[in-house]
Amino acid sequence: MIQSFLNNHTVILASGSPRRHHFFKELGIDFKIDVREVEEIYPEHLKREAISNYLAELKAEAFNILNPQEIVITSDTIVWHNEKALGKPKTLDEAKTMLQSMSNQTHEVITSVCFKTATKIIVKHHTTQVTFKTLTDQEIEYYVETHQPLDKAGAYGIQEWIGYIGITSITGSFFTVMGLPTHIVYETLIELAKS
Repeated sequence: MIQSFLNNHTVILASGSPRRHHFFKELGIDFKIDVREVEEIYPEHLKREAISNYLAELKAEAFNILNPQEIVITSDTIVWHNEKALGKPKTLDEAKTMLQSMSNQTHEVITSVCFKTATKIIVKHHTTQVTFKTLTDQEIEYYVETHQPLDKAGAYGIQEWIGYIGITSITGSFFTVMGLPTHIVYETLIELAKS
């Protein structure tokens, strides 16, 4: 359905994430993949969605010149917990520490999406609250050793084993936690196509 609005547009997804590729296919969007290397560093004073908004827009800025029919989409996800951002852990030990800090706690997952055309930049975000049960050291150890926590903000994937056994409640969008608030992508692309 959405593709009928986008027939005169070329959607460029600037993400290497297989999950995001899957979501775009499931939304019925024809898209090209073009990932450009960006050093994901943000000013230290930023908090919460200001961080993910900044990083999503930073990724979009790598696309300097766009044709009038092109729409570039970038996104960034952070976990916000105890007044700090948990990005992708650099080591397995750091991943374990992150998961221990979220055990028996509620944290926020914030995903921002940037839409860039030849004439405008739109940045939107969505926040979901996620609560973990008390995770045992053995459960954390098992997950970290058998999955790939280093490529995920907050060191976990909600769709993986730790999500199955550890998450007791979600307030918001499951898809935001997976890295793409699909409802925002759908609504904004239709707005852009009509404008």
